[in-house]
Amino acid sequence: MEQSYDVHLLQVVAERFRNYNYIITDKYSNEAVIIDPAWDLNLILGQIRRSNVNLTSILLTHSHDDHVNLVRPLLEYFDAKVYMSAAEIDYYSFDTENLVPFQDMDEIRLGCTLITCLVTPGHTAGGACFLLADHLFSGDTLFTEGCGICNTPGGSADEMFNSIQRIKHIVPPHVCVYPGHSYGKAPGYTLGYLLQSNIYLLIDDKEVFINFRMRKNQQHILRFS
Repeated sequence: MEQSYDVHLLQVVAERFRNYNYIITDKYSNEAVIIDPAWDLNLILGQIRRSNVNLTSILLTHSHDDHVNLVRPLLEYFDAKVYMSAAEIDYYSFDTENLVPFQDMDEIRLGCTLITCLVTPGHTAGGACFLLADHLFSGDTLFTEGCGICNTPGGSADEMFNSIQRIKHIVPPHVCVYPGHSYGKAPGYTLGYLLQSNIYLLIDDKEVFINFRMRKNQQHILRFS
């Protein structure tokens, strides 16, 4: 069956931050959503205008500033709904106009495209991923090379282990993973590839996982092995 949507990848940069924003466009309705808008408003607006789509929703994987700082500026241009997990909203008191809380496994309809919300705490208290037919947008839960840090407020290595195990069991191996950041490899590797190469997906013992994720004397928080 032909895929009902297109994905536009935007790399956005601000000082030490390098993020990926994703615009998903339904082919049949011409409706679009953006995931984690940050840093470069002109780049985002330019892509939306070139695509000639109607931005109807903003999907947020979590509430850290480098994933949400363009929500309000975008709402000045578009009457879009803003989706974030209820757990994330409650824990961090996140607030903005048009805010719609979601629960684990809730579904968002974008024209003919179905988006499933997976609540995946660990990096934050209510972090989330968004699952489509062939794509997983994983925010700071799962990277191609590793997983998100768990030592900021609301983070938990215990919950990160549980979330990664859920992803392994729910997401088919052909699905391509599109994280919020890249640390050496471009987004778009399949989960099947990550199951063979990402050390955090290879650890099945929770205690081993927690000790490894929270180990001391790591050379850098973004070095995963």
